[in-house]
Amino acid sequence: MQTNEFVKYLNKYLDVYRYQDYGPNGLQVEGVSEVKKIAFAVSATVESIEKSVEWGADALVVHHGLFWKFHGARAIKGPHGQRIKLLIKNEVNLLGYHLPLDGHLESGNAAEIAKKIGAKIKGGFGDHEGMPTGVHVEFSPSINANDLQKKLEKLLGHSVIHAKGRPQDIKTMGIITGGANSQWKDAFYQGLDAYLTGEISEHDWHDAREAGIHFFAGGHNATEQFGVQSLMKKVQSDHGLECIYFPSENPA
Repeated sequence: MQTNEFVKYLNKYLDVYRYQDYGPNGLQVEGVSEVKKIAFAVSATVESIEKSVEWGADALVVHHGLFWKFHGARAIKGPHGQRIKLLIKNEVNLLGYHLPLDGHLESGNAAEIAKKIGAKIKGGFGDHEGMPTGVHVEFSPSINANDLQKKLEKLLGHSVIHAKGRPQDIKTMGIITGGANSQWKDAFYQGLDAYLTGEISEHDWHDAREAGIHFFAGGHNATEQFGVQSLMKKVQSDHGLECIYFPSENPA
């Protein structure tokens, strides 16, 4: 498949042009003009790039790319430079999809977690410049908060911090994966019972608990491992390309 067609396909499926993101979505580093073998990973690290090169990948698709507005202009040196040099030297295309892969209702990080814990997706949740960044879910029947914590820990392979709210049984929950610490307030204002993300701040633990919201934090990387895997299955199904997923060793 031609690289430009592959990029167009993913950009359209993930609806990238409707998002005002913290960095560029789509092709970030240009490599070979045709892709046959596609690697997937949560983040574009030296490790994921080296594994992609060793496997013979023509492209690496990630959730966390290499360029972010909050970094500003960066010199191509150090770990950042090493990543770029590896990609360019080996002509590996790098594609990154951030918020579009968080909020997607089919292959998104939040949507995939919802499916795996048996919750029903009611629609989008969260708002960044008019676009959802997660999902609003319901449990039928409702689920005990402690049982949900255990279920999440088993799914994520990661400890889950639980700021206990009330009541004990959870019917509704908002999910935004990664570092959406303060968006628990959106769940509170919408009258939801719980909120799940990757990270939690010290003050948010107190504030959410005292507001009566169950706040679950299961790790940034751990909560964002499923979107790229779902996207990989979509690529395999639609185009029959050879694909592989490289997990990241990151406890954060």
